[in-house]
Amino acid sequence: MLQEKEGKFTASKTESVKPQAKPLSTVESTSQQAWLHFVAGGVGGMIGSSLTCPLDVVKTRLQSSLYKPTPTFYSHAHRTVFSTVSTHVVETIGILKTIHHQEGVRGLFKGLGPILVGVVPARAIYFAAYGSGKRFLSDLNGGKETSLVHLSAAASAGIITATATSPIWLVKTRIQLQAMEPSAIRYKNSLDCAYQVVKTEGVLGLYRGVSASYLGVTEGTLQWVVYEKLKSMIHRRRRAENDEGVSTENKSFGDWMEYFAAAGTAKLFAAVVTYPHEVVRTRLRQTPSVDGVHKYTGLTQCFKLILKEEGVAALYGGMTAHVMRAVPNAAIMFFCYEAIIHTFGQQQQRNANA
Repeated sequence: MLQEKEGKFTASKTESVKPQAKPLSTVESTSQQAWLHFVAGGVGGMIGSSLTCPLDVVKTRLQSSLYKPTPTFYSHAHRTVFSTVSTHVVETIGILKTIHHQEGVRGLFKGLGPILVGVVPARAIYFAAYGSGKRFLSDLNGGKETSLVHLSAAASAGIITATATSPIWLVKTRIQLQAMEPSAIRYKNSLDCAYQVVKTEGVLGLYRGVSASYLGVTEGTLQWVVYEKLKSMIHRRRRAENDEGVSTENKSFGDWMEYFAAAGTAKLFAAVVTYPHEVVRTRLRQTPSVDGVHKYTGLTQCFKLILKEEGVAALYGGMTAHVMRAVPNAAIMFFCYEAIIHTFGQQQQRNANA
């Protein structure tokens, strides 16, 4: 088990023989601490989303059927799944410049309001549900944390969060996309957007795309499983170093950077593997035509129509912008989450020793 001594992480030799290491983010298994995961997740989500909002705007526009690629971005490549990453990076940078030039700095942060309104409770609910679910399932499994426990806890947390926050993400998507149709501006702000959706499409209109969100639970589930596995590897290596007498001087910063890298790696892997659901979700949430007709009406229909009209490559539209945003966002979010949980754990230990 990791302990802190004089501000540095060391492994306790008396506990090194235990088959299962306590994760850094695990504090006392009591129901009263669900609020801590709630707060830590909310703060981490808010910081990460604020810093990466411009790339979220680009990603949403690239995923939309309203986006028309500029020929200069593709002078030497067609839109295929195998288009070079450098081409996509150039495209992303070009769109950022265009938005800044045509819409100003505020254009780069369109939808930040609903993003924050959505991210803070979404991440708070997600981390609280995951932490509580992991503790509950671990207790049922004799106190052992396994990949199945992590997978089940993450899937449950994802479904709960997607259901609770779907209306917020629909509003965010429509606010970000309406700038692409200046002649069809319909929503004055986020509240007006929500009101107009309920008025014209009914309450269920706020839940368009939730089926794709449920499909997207696989991303969060895969991310948590990989992240927990990487953390376990880090803990095992540290215990081995401590048993071998390796100096732990000046390793505190490096310890935290390992968790930062682990979070980013887990997100990168999960995002690339499950990306098509992101495009489908955005298409399902698009504003209907003037006569109220939705081009995309369901999960299966949307997949089939995109493949028929635009090909497989369209299911990966905006993936580079998504990865450029999601990976640092996840790393920042998990870093803040772990830091808050660990700081609280330190305080509890000091109080217990006082």
